[in-house]
Amino acid sequence: MAAKEFHDEAEAATNKVSVNRGREVDAKNVAVIFGVTGLVGKELARRLISTANWKVYGIARKPEITAIQSSSYCFISCDLLNPLDIKRKLTLLEDVTHIFWVTWASQFASDMHKCCEQNKAMMCNALNAILPRAKALKHVSLQTGMKHYVSLQGLPEEKQVRFYDEECPRVSKSNNFYYVLEDLLKEKLAGKVAWSVHRPGLLLGSSHRSLYNFLGCLCVYGAVCKHLNLPFVFGGTREIWEEYCLDGSDSRLVAEQHIWVATNDDISSTKGQAFNAINGPRFTWKEIWPSIGKKFGVKVPEN
Repeated sequence: MAAKEFHDEAEAATNKVSVNRGREVDAKNVAVIFGVTGLVGKELARRLISTANWKVYGIARKPEITAIQSSSYCFISCDLLNPLDIKRKLTLLEDVTHIFWVTWASQFASDMHKCCEQNKAMMCNALNAILPRAKALKHVSLQTGMKHYVSLQGLPEEKQVRFYDEECPRVSKSNNFYYVLEDLLKEKLAGKVAWSVHRPGLLLGSSHRSLYNFLGCLCVYGAVCKHLNLPFVFGGTREIWEEYCLDGSDSRLVAEQHIWVATNDDISSTKGQAFNAINGPRFTWKEIWPSIGKKFGVKVPEN
């Protein structure tokens, strides 16, 4: 982007923030949602602006296809890997009380050191811009996932069901940006602001902007099979077909958990707390694939 174009875009975003800071002056809480166009980010924004005591800033690189229409909401297009872009657009957010971090960079494989570096840079840039000025900040909410408990190198060799609670240790000697973000958040907040980490399983929700819109992909596949009168064939390996430890997480419930923890003084802690965020019963693809096919009205092969 040329220097003038960047300056014009940054100035427009700054002006937009300035205008919105003047609105909803009676808002008790002010949230910044990083990754607002994602599966959980969208649900967070919807829930927060549905109440009278919240003002919300939504952060993402690309604007929403269907914009949220509310005087309590301001969308800011921002590249979190660009410190200058962040400084120009986010330093005016002095009234922030809650931060929700529900985004990540997926340019590199999640078990690569570069993935850790990139995600750390994003969060570091954002916190450096906001923390010095957000004197009223109460809570920071970080979303990672259930891969906190397992190796990113593949499925474990042993075929036994394992149950993971929040106290289970990290997988040693493993590149995992989840660990990097937790450690960075703890370091930056330094015991002065409450924080929590939320670990969903396979996220189920709807988003035009998410690269991991699993339900959307299934719906498109089902629609194609139905239109072409093709069998609804499972595209994975037998190992994945029979994988024994899948946990689903409704993005709406995950958003509710984020808000519940962030706004509950009896739970929120400056020491940081972890919360698994799954629906409950685990499942295998082998068990649920026929039901999915029936819902789409397509034929599921017997084998």
